[in-house]
Formats: sequence, C-alpha cells, structure tokens
Amino acid sequence: MSIPNRQTTEDVAAGIRKRVFLHTMRNNGGYLSQACSAADSLALLYNEVLKLGEPTLPKVPLPFAGVPSAHNPDAFTGAGYHGPFAPEYDRFVISPAHYALVIYSALIEMGRMDEEALAHFNRDGASVEMIGAEHSPGMEVTTGSLAQGLSMAAGLAWARKRQGETGKVWVYMSDGEFQEGQTWECLAAMSYHGIDNIRAVVDVNGQQCDGAMSSVFDLGDLPGRVVAFGATCRSVDGHDLAALRTAADSAEPGKPLIILANTSPFQGMSYLQKRFPRLHYVRFKSKEEREEMKLALAVELGVDVAAI
Repeated sequence: MSIPNRQTTEDVAAGIRKRVFLHTMRNNGGYLSQACSAADSLALLYNEVLKLGEPTLPKVPLPFAGVPSAHNPDAFTGAGYHGPFAPEYDRFVISPAHYALVIYSALIEMGRMDEEALAHFNRDGASVEMIGAEHSPGMEVTTGSLAQGLSMAAGLAWARKRQGETGKVWVYMSDGEFQEGQTWECLAAMSYHGIDNIRAVVDVNGQQCDGAMSSVFDLGDLPGRVVAFGATCRSVDGHDLAALRTAADSAEPGKPLIILANTSPFQGMSYLQKRFPRLHYVRFKSKEEREEMKLALAVELGVDVAAI
C-alpha cells in the first residue's frame, strides 16, 4: 500500500460497520446486513491484501460526467479510487453493486475518499450512487442486475496474463451470484483457460432480496460445486481474519481461487436478528422501531447516540 494507514484491520472493519449504521439511521434506511457480513473481508482486502496505488480521483467525488465514450473526455470510472492502472498493481472489481455504501465506507476508512463523500449519496447528478455503477467510487464496471462482475474480471485477468502483468485481479461477490448461470459458465471458462491470476472473495451470508437463500434457491454443497468446476476453493469463517489471510495466499497454479467467506448478516449488530429473514435492505416501519434499533446498535457498536 502506498497510502499509509495506521489502523488495524479490526479497526477498519469496525469503522465500516459504524459508518453504514450512522448513514442508515440518518437516512431512514440502508444496507446494514451487508456491512455486518462483509466488513471483515473488505477490511482485510483494502488494509492488507490488495496492492493498489494512490487514488487518481478527488477525495470528494465528482458529479456524474456521462458514460465513457470516445466523445466524452470527461467521463471516468470509480476505479480511480483504487489507483492507476499499472502492470504491477492489482485490479479490484466489485460485483454486487448494492454493496456500494459498504464500499464507500471502506474507502473512507482507508483514507482514499473524504468523509464528505457520503453527503452526495444517492443525490441527483452525483456519482455516489446507492446501487453502484461504473462511475461510482470503487466501481470499475457496471455489473448488471447481478453476477456479471466475475465474467468481466475474468476477461481482465486473461488479458493481463497474456500481457505478462504481475498484478492480480480480485473480485468481490455475493453468494446470490451463484444462483446465476453466468457465474458457473465463467468458472468453467477460467478453469479451461488456466486463468490463475484471479481471486474471488464471496460474501456467503445466506441472504438475498426475497429473504433467506435457503428458502428461495438453496445452493447445496457450494464448495463441492465450485471445486467440480475446476477452481481452487477455500471455505472459511468470513469473520476470522487469520483464516482469510491464509486463504488469500493459497492460490494454485493453473486454477482460479474462490474464497467462500461464510458470514453472519448480524455480525456486530445482533439486534438485526429481530428482522430475520427480511434483512436485504433495512427500512424503519415506525419512529419507535428506529429509536429502538438506534439505541441497541449504538451500544453494540460503541457509537455516541448524540451523534445520530
């Protein structure tokens, strides 16, 4: 990392959860469960694993400048917050676009983006979208409705491998993406072509927009299925930083690495168990419910209630 960060990875993860919690309270809704499940693995990636250069975009995000094209010199992608494209640097593709608020919080915690960035969240004309697109901070591509990020990242990795670049391509995914056929086609293609410079971290929190995944479309033996498609698969506790570190460094020659980070959508915010299985996006049904959640989570997260 070229940007000095004196926080521990545990501190970064705690900071991500706090920021998402505060934003949710102040805006009467937000993707809280994704912060619970993803904060630890994202903190590890940004604080220890990813090899990134200094950001090339302003710390306070620019307004949306239009889609990239040969006729739009002002267009940009949010990958600028991960630094310049260079052979020795990693690329980081965020596949589940609804994790945007969690990604923004991670970028702020790492000093890659200013705290004022969230003041632009979901505003007309802003690039700080609620559902991230290619111009949103941290986002390099628009990944469709779901499950297109791995295929795009695989194309990048294949090109980088052919060009002899040393940087890796990392992908962040959600487990719901394994309900999509495109993910399995991509795994098979990566295995066939020996694309071994790609690493995917999957937030396996067992939740999707319609509730618990087990009640909608259960994935069965996900690790076994991933291995059957030719990838190296490490299934670990997604809140165990030591296990995640070991998994991140366990790639095998000739195979893509898929890390299944098994997580809890209540991690750090146990109050959310009251809302199970409807956890995808937390809205408040009443002022009383908001107040109850605010007080419970503020204590658990160590947040000053007066700051909310």
